[in-house]
Amino acid sequence: MTDVVIRALDTSDAELFDTLPDPLGAREGHRLTRHRPDWKRVALRDGRVVARGAWWGGPEDSAPVNLNWFDVAEGEEEAGAALLRSAPWQVGLELNLPADWRDDPALRAAAETRFTAARTAGYDLLVERLLYRWTPDRGLPERPGRLQFRAEPDDAVFFDALRRIHSATLDAHALRAVEEGGLDRAAQEELDFFHWCPSPREWWQTAYTPQGDLAGIHIPAHNPSGPCIGFIGVLPAHRGHGYAYDLLAECTHFLVEQGAEFVAAATDQGNFPMAANFAKAGYPVVKERLDFEPAR
Repeated sequence: MTDVVIRALDTSDAELFDTLPDPLGAREGHRLTRHRPDWKRVALRDGRVVARGAWWGGPEDSAPVNLNWFDVAEGEEEAGAALLRSAPWQVGLELNLPADWRDDPALRAAAETRFTAARTAGYDLLVERLLYRWTPDRGLPERPGRLQFRAEPDDAVFFDALRRIHSATLDAHALRAVEEGGLDRAAQEELDFFHWCPSPREWWQTAYTPQGDLAGIHIPAHNPSGPCIGFIGVLPAHRGHGYAYDLLAECTHFLVEQGAEFVAAATDQGNFPMAANFAKAGYPVVKERLDFEPAR
C-alpha cells in the first residue's frame, strides 16, 4: 500500500473534495453552509481521495472555529487520522449524523470509521447531541403567559445570569469551560459566541416572574446557517416550574416574528429535561451530532 499524501485545496482543485462518496448525507446537511476552498484538505492514496475535511468559520473569521465535515473511506482510518493531525487548525470536530444512524448497519459502519479516525488522531468525544428543526407545519408552541419578557441592553445582567445558570448545568460544553476556567470563563464564552452571531444584540431577552424576580434568559439568534434557539437558561432558584418550556416557546415566537421560516436547535442527549421541552414544543429530532475535541 502506497503512502498517503495530504493536500490542501484551493479554488483550482476544489473539485477533488467531491470525489469521495457521501454515505452520511453531509452534502445535503451543508447545503446552506459556506466552506472556503482553502480551508478544505484531502488525503490521497494512489491519487484517489480516501479522506477529506472541511473546516468552517464565519465570514469575518481569520481561522476556522471547527471542523464540521469529515469523511473517511472504509479501511482508511489511519489516513483520516493523518489528515486531522497534519491540519494547521486544531479545533473541535463536529460529526453530524442521520437520526437513525445507529439502526442502519451501513450508516453505523460509516460513522464508526470516522470515530476511529478521530480517536486515532487524539480526539476525545465530548458529548453526543440531538439536533432539531422546527418548521411552521409543526404549529407554534403555546405561550404559557407566566413570565414577563424584556429586552436587556446590559451585558453584565446576562453575564451574571449565565454564571448562575452554569453553576448547576447539564451542558457538557459549559461544564468543560467551568472545569478549565471557572464560571466566569463559561459565562464569557457564551457571551462571546452570541456577539459573534450576526443576529442583533437587541434580540436578547430576560424573563421575570410576576413578582419581579429574574427567572431566566433566552437568546434568539441567527447563525451563518439560519435562525436558531441560541440559548435557553433558567436560574437555579426558579427550576422545577417548567419555565424552560416558557422560554423556548417565547424564543420560537420571537424568531418567527422576525421572519424565520424554520428554527434550528440542539441539546445534549443527556439533558433529558430540555429534550422533553423540545418535544413538547413541536421540535422533531432531525440529526444527531457527536462533538470531539483535540487533546489538550
